[in-house]
Parts: sequence; C-alpha cells; structure tokens
Amino acid sequence: MFPFPLMIFAAGFGTRMGALTADRPKPLIPVAGRPLIDHALNVASDAGAARIVVNVHYLADQMETHLAGRGVTISDERAQILETGGGLRAALPLLGEGPVAVLNSDGIWTGANPLAQLAAAWDDHMEALLLLLPVTETKGHGTKGDFRLDNTGRISRGQGGEDHVYIGAQILNPARLSDVPEAVFSLNRTWNDMIAAGTAYGIVHQGGWCDVGHPEGIAEAEHLLHHALHG
Repeated sequence: MFPFPLMIFAAGFGTRMGALTADRPKPLIPVAGRPLIDHALNVASDAGAARIVVNVHYLADQMETHLAGRGVTISDERAQILETGGGLRAALPLLGEGPVAVLNSDGIWTGANPLAQLAAAWDDHMEALLLLLPVTETKGHGTKGDFRLDNTGRISRGQGGEDHVYIGAQILNPARLSDVPEAVFSLNRTWNDMIAAGTAYGIVHQGGWCDVGHPEGIAEAEHLLHHALHG
C-alpha cells in the first residue's frame, strides 16, 4: 500500500481554459473520454493510495457531486481559494501527520506510476521530492524550465540553466508550511526555503507528461495517451 496520504489540487479557476471552464471546473474537463480528476484518481488508485483529500473552490458543488462515493475527503475552500501552499496547509488536519504526497489534477502521465516512483525514491532526510522531466520531453508546457537537477539529485533555480520541469507530483514534508504567516501562498515559497537548505530533491519521470492547462493541451494529452497504448 502507498505509505503517504495524498492531496490532489482541484480548486483552481482554470482561466487559461477559456470557455471550457465557463460552466464547469477544470478537473471535470474530459480527456480521452474521462474527466481530468478521474485520471488523477486512477494514478492514486494504481499506486495504492488509501487516504485521498481533494480541495475544491470554483464550482465546488459540481466537484463534490462527481466525487461522492469515491472514498475521497473534501477540503472545502469555498470561502477563499488558498493557492497551493495555503491549500495544502488547510488540508493537513484531514491528511494526518508526516510527509504527504501531492498530485495536480491538470496533468496526464504515461509510463511508470508517478506516485510509486516518488515513494520508492523518498528518504526521510529529504523535505521535498519533486517529479521532473527535461523541458524538451514535456507536452503542452512550452520551453521554459523550472529547476536544475544536479548529480546528487538536488534541485536549484534562479541562476540560469533550469532545464527540468516540475510535472505535478511530489512528496513533501509539510512542517515548514507553519512558518508562513499569510493564509494564501504558493508552495514555490516553501520550495525556495528547502532549496536554500539543500533538502529539495528531484527525480526524472520514467514516462511522458502533458500539461492540460489550456485547450490545446487536451489534444496533445490524448495523443500522448494514444501513443502510450498503441505505440
């Protein structure tokens, strides 16, 4: 069984999707006939995740209806959307103690299970372990990288040469989240502190990934899935 509680981010407005999110939240947009959130839940199920929390904000009622009876706990952000850091911190009472896994709901992965790869590589001396791909191997993302990955597995950024992209899956020790005074903040802030401490790591995904953050990403993700199934 997967040894970490799992947070799936699903509260965003999906503004880059334009008209597609006018009447439904982005996680309910179908890719290859299935809503994005279901693709994420399949990743979780295949990894053996037992405790799953999904946050909701935009058109939250639709999300709750879709997730009813799925063994998922809802972290309700209707009152205020909290971004990734604030959202994770608000969900910690539902997730429990210790490191947590985090999965975005707007990506499609092929190849090895993202969460299983992270769990196999996790070590307690880490504060964060991010799943990465070289920017040249991503789909739907563009040409800008997020991090450099050195030969010890540590990640860094801000000095140029960022040639790897964070692809929406990680394991994180959330202890530093309590240090942030604001209610609304990004996990980028926490990652920066961990990078400075030398405790932020990355591994390269053994498979493909597509960012489904804009309408064009849907067709790219469907092509990626088709190629993974049929070659």
